[in-house]
Amino acid sequence: MIPLATLYYLLCYAWQRLPEPAVLQATEAAPFHRPLELLTQMLLHATRQLLRRGLPLAFSSIEQETKELRGRIELAPTLSRALLPQGRAVCRFDELSPNQPLHQLLAGTLAALATHPGLPLALRREVSEVRRRLPASVVPLVPAAPVFGALRRQRLAGADAFLLHLCELIFDTSLPAPAAESRSRFPDFRRDERLMARLFEQAVRNFYRREQRQYRVFAETIAWQAEAAHTPDLALLPTMLTDTTLDSPARKIVLDTKYYAAALRPRYDQVRLIAPHLYQLFAYLQNLRPTPGQALEGILLYPAATAAVDVRYTLGGHPVRIATLDLHQPWPGIAADLLALVA
Repeated sequence: MIPLATLYYLLCYAWQRLPEPAVLQATEAAPFHRPLELLTQMLLHATRQLLRRGLPLAFSSIEQETKELRGRIELAPTLSRALLPQGRAVCRFDELSPNQPLHQLLAGTLAALATHPGLPLALRREVSEVRRRLPASVVPLVPAAPVFGALRRQRLAGADAFLLHLCELIFDTSLPAPAAESRSRFPDFRRDERLMARLFEQAVRNFYRREQRQYRVFAETIAWQAEAAHTPDLALLPTMLTDTTLDSPARKIVLDTKYYAAALRPRYDQVRLIAPHLYQLFAYLQNLRPTPGQALEGILLYPAATAAVDVRYTLGGHPVRIATLDLHQPWPGIAADLLALVA
């Protein structure tokens, strides 16, 4: 499994946040043993930053029984409770408040972590202290899948999106007790290849977006160079979407990340490259149409779990490289290797 320090960098780049020296110092002062401890420390640091800035206020709709008329009178509950003879009414009005869904989710996540048996006692106490600093008006919201879905639809950005990502990963991997019908969970989500593949892909793409200026970096949808007797039949072709495309006037690189235990697989009496991965990259290169004067090439990138691999071919007239990245080395070495890969 990759070291937690490397996991921290991958999470930061995947969620488009620069690593924080304070979190790195905390990991050095008290080394973490589980991803949940790392995620909790990241959440604490992000919450402290939010508290220093002050929680943003927004208008919330409040329904309240009151003697003073405010906003709109809700007749149905007012009459059903016979409030008018008492000089009272149920009113609905808007009020500026920090009691917003993201802050409620943050409070609920901190409340769950404060009693989580998988965290050391000192860290749980730290969580409780930070939780108490949130305004009393913020009502904790129990983390649940519908809550995350509703917040994702708001298309949060910046620090708010980072907080949402943290809370959701903590929820997905650590908070709920798995139901009998739910998918099995990994005690350490670094063993979850599907989750780690998504993080690895996002981290590599966002690393290149932030750390170099030679290429424009994006995920690209490739059109099939295909014809059909009936035009609607073309819609049946599967979508071709690159993990990462690096584009400059002179070069276009299609970089596909594959978070697999090995870049090679045994086949009969010898090891070979993983055929579907190579076929997929070859299909991308055959269907892309670079601009005039632009060289087109492909890269398959794996974490170096069992053995280092670095081989080069020319396939269909295009340079193709299959390489591994050592995620067990310190991050400066990982960053240098990523930059050298496209230099």
